[in-house]
This record gives sequence, C-alpha cells and structure tokens, in this order.
Amino acid sequence: MTDTSSLDPRSWLYPTPRGLYCKPGDFYIDPAVAVPRAVVTHGHGDHARPGHRAALATPETLAIMRTRFEGMPDTSQQPLKYGESVRIGDVDVELAPAGHILGSAQAVLAFEGQRIVVSGDFKRRPDPTCPPFEPIPCDVFITEATFALPVFHHPSDMGEIGKLLRSVATFPERTHLVGVYALGKCQRVIKLLRAAGWDKRIWLHGSLMALCTLYQEQGVDLGDIAHVSDAILENFRGAIVLCPPSALADRWSRRFADPVPAVCSGWMRVRARARQSGAELPLIISDHADWPELCQTLKDVGAPKVWVTHGREEALVHMARSLGIDAEALHLAGREEEGT
Repeated sequence: MTDTSSLDPRSWLYPTPRGLYCKPGDFYIDPAVAVPRAVVTHGHGDHARPGHRAALATPETLAIMRTRFEGMPDTSQQPLKYGESVRIGDVDVELAPAGHILGSAQAVLAFEGQRIVVSGDFKRRPDPTCPPFEPIPCDVFITEATFALPVFHHPSDMGEIGKLLRSVATFPERTHLVGVYALGKCQRVIKLLRAAGWDKRIWLHGSLMALCTLYQEQGVDLGDIAHVSDAILENFRGAIVLCPPSALADRWSRRFADPVPAVCSGWMRVRARARQSGAELPLIISDHADWPELCQTLKDVGAPKVWVTHGREEALVHMARSLGIDAEALHLAGREEEGT
C-alpha cells in the first residue's frame, strides 16, 4: 500500500507513558494502565488491563477480560467483530485476526488517507483455537518482536507434541506435568494432543479451569478435561497434567510420584532458560511468530514503514532496512512475556 498523504504518522499515533496513543481518536491501544478509552488487541495481562472506563475489543477478548477481571462492571464494553469497522473520533477502527490466541486481533487504523496496522502479538502457523493471522496492506506496520533473532526457528508443533507422547509411552509409571500459560497455550496444547491421537482425560491445575471452560463456551472443543482435585493419586500414573509453569516447583507438584516436568514455550529454544525453568522435557511450542515468520510478515504486508516493539527490536529493524523498509524501534512500556 502506498501512502497518498503527506501526513507524518507519528503526528497522530505515538507512544506515551500510558501506552500507544491515537490522538484524533483519543484512545490508547493496549495501554499499560487504566485509561478513559482503550482498544485491546487480546486478553493477555500485558495487553489487557482492568479499570478502563471504556474498552473496545473482539467479543471473545471481552469475554476473556470479564473472566479475568471479575466481570468488569465499571467498564463500558464495546465488542467489534473481525472485519467490522467503527469510527472513533476521526479514526476508522477495524480488527483483523492475529492468530495469537482466542479473540486476538490486529488494530487497523485509518486516518486522512493513511492506514496503520498494530499487530499486537501474533503467530503465522495454524492454531485450531483461533482464526489465522491476516496480512493487511498498510502504510505503517507496527510489529511485535518477541522472538526477533535468527536463532529462533520454532520446530513443528506436532513434532514437539510427539516428544511428549513418546516420553509418556517410555515412562508409563510417571506423571507428566506440563507447564503452560493459562490463556492460549493451555488450550492449544490440549488441541494439539487431541490432534496427535491422545483421547484420554487431560488433568488440569485449578487455575486453568476457568479459561478452559470459557474456550468451550466459545465453541472450542477440548474433549475430556478435569480438575486434578477430582481424582485419586493412582489415576495420575501415565497421565498428562497441565499446570502453570510456576506450579512445577511449588508444593502442589509434590503430590505426584516421580513426575516428569515439562514446559511449553518458545523460550525453551534457549538452553539457559530451559534449565532455569526446571524442565526435564523442554517443548518448543510458542504462540508468537519466530524469526522466519516475522521476516515473511514484513514482506506480506508490504508496508513502507515498520515500527518494531515488544522484544528484540534491533535485529528486526536491521533486517527490515535490508529490504528497503524505513524501520525503527518503538519502545512501549508495560510489555512482559505472558503467553510465549
């Protein structure tokens, strides 16, 4: 897409201490604190915050936020489905699929002949829990860079699930405790296990239950899942139990006899991070684009300007410039590593 206006995009969309601010619409995108008006790309805690006076997001993201933030009774909630458009102030706002988790979206902003796309978090590989990422031609593309180093080439998801199932078959007397983030990673790993043929019950830590229930209410079939408190210890031998990564090292995990601790994350590519996690079985399964996917996405959207944020900005900026793209880092506050 070729920009036909002489407008400087930074004159109407720019970072502030509260977050990325759209001046002609008077709203923030994924602000780090509560604000009067927010556009929220997805439900992870480093993007979705409680306390906004008004929040616009996909219906699924708003449902996730209500689950996480006690219903958000004091927030005016405006659902916007993929492909629909709404005018806020002088800006046309549309949400497009990001392929990250259920309800995740790119924010597509149009103002005076310019289009800026804010990717939010995204990935390019198939995910049965959400629609795939949709490349949107634009004048400025604001991209995440969580895994923006050439070392990050995520392996096949099914190949990593195959490692888990081979370990279960090799150690049938042990319980496999798999550390997953509660939102997105948990449900995706369940669906990958089902696709690989695991039709047995999958046991869940209590903190994972509410969001799994929400996914099922949104039409994502997870099969036979149950809370670990509903079972006796003998049932866990040869079982797969999903839990938050932090639970692998706390008292909760001691109830299982000789468990095999596993962690699902893109960071398991880094040996030091894998050792730090305590994983006997590191599984490289990520909900973010890897280096080749990030580079391909820049080509797919065809934006002459790229702003890089949330991660390893320098390497992706260098790559974009080598492609003739006007690229720079855009530093935003309040970004963490939830859902990697």
